[in-house]
Amino acid sequence: MKHFTSITQLGDLKDALAAAKYVKENPFADQELGWNKTLLMIFFNSSLRTRLSTQKAALNLGMNVIVLDVNQGAWKLETERGVIMDGDKPEHLLEAIPVMGSYCDVIGVRAFAGLQDRDYDYNEVIINQFIKYSGKPVFSMEAATRHPLQTLADILTIEEHKTKNRPKVVMTWAPHPRALPQAVPNSFAEGINMTDYEFVITHPHGYELDPAFTGRARIEYDQRKAFEGADFIYAKNWSAYAGDNYGKILCTDRDWTVDAEKMALTDNAFFMHCLPVRRNMIVSDDVIESPRSLVIPEAANRVVSAQTILKSILSDL
Repeated sequence: MKHFTSITQLGDLKDALAAAKYVKENPFADQELGWNKTLLMIFFNSSLRTRLSTQKAALNLGMNVIVLDVNQGAWKLETERGVIMDGDKPEHLLEAIPVMGSYCDVIGVRAFAGLQDRDYDYNEVIINQFIKYSGKPVFSMEAATRHPLQTLADILTIEEHKTKNRPKVVMTWAPHPRALPQAVPNSFAEGINMTDYEFVITHPHGYELDPAFTGRARIEYDQRKAFEGADFIYAKNWSAYAGDNYGKILCTDRDWTVDAEKMALTDNAFFMHCLPVRRNMIVSDDVIESPRSLVIPEAANRVVSAQTILKSILSDL
C-alpha cells in the first residue's frame, strides 16, 4: 500500500479484518519492518485517540516517531496557492511538505474540513498536497471527508461483538453545540457499505450526506423507527452537507439524543461512538456507561487499525 485515505483502498475487507486480527493477537511480531524507519505525524487539528493510538502502533512496529502540532509547534502555514503572503503565515505548505518528507519515511496527516467551502474540503486539498509533494507514503489520520482509521476500528469492533451474521447497524445523527465535519459519518457509511450488514442512517431533514458515501443505506427520518430491532447504534453529529447550508447547524433538537428509552427499542443493541462525546447531548450517561457501550474497546481498536495500515505501508517500502 502506497497511500491510505479511504477504507476502500484495503481491497477485500475480509482479508483486511484478518490482517487486523493477526496484528491484535501479535502486536510485536513485525518490529523488523519499522527498524530505522521514521513516522512523522502532522496535526493541523487537536487529537487524543488518533495521536496516542497511531504513535503506539508505530512503536509496536519498531518505528521512530516525530509528532508535529502545526498550530502550536511550527510556523503558521499558508495552504493556498497564489496568495500574497503578507499576513501572519510566514511559510507555505508547498515548501514545508518536501522538507517534512526529507526527515521521515512515512507521513500521517490530520486536517479537518474548514466547513466554509465544500469544493475545497471535498477535493481534500491538504492531504493531496502531501501525497503530491512529500515523496513519501501518506496516510490519513482524519481528513476533510473521511476518517478511515476510525472506520476500520469500528468494523473490527462490530465483528468482535456481533451475534448474528447480518446485524442491523444504525448510524444516528445526534445534537451537538458546534458544527462538525461529515468525515466520520461519511467514512463509517463507506465502510459499512463494504459489508453485508443491514444498514440504516437516521437524521433530521436537511442532514443528508453525500450519496457517494451513503450508498445502499436506508435513510430513515424517524429515529425511533430506525432503532427498532437494531443490533448496533452508532451515534455521531455532523453539520449539513447540501448546497448553501454546507457546514451549518440546522437542528439542535435534544429529542435526537440517544437515551435508554430509545435503546429499549433495539434488540439489546451495543452503543458505539468514535469519541470524544458530548454527554447528554449525543448520548445520556446511562447509555454510555452501560455494559452494552463499546466506546472503550472501540477506541482500543484504534491501535490495531493504525498498526494494520502502517504494517501494510512498511511492507511495500
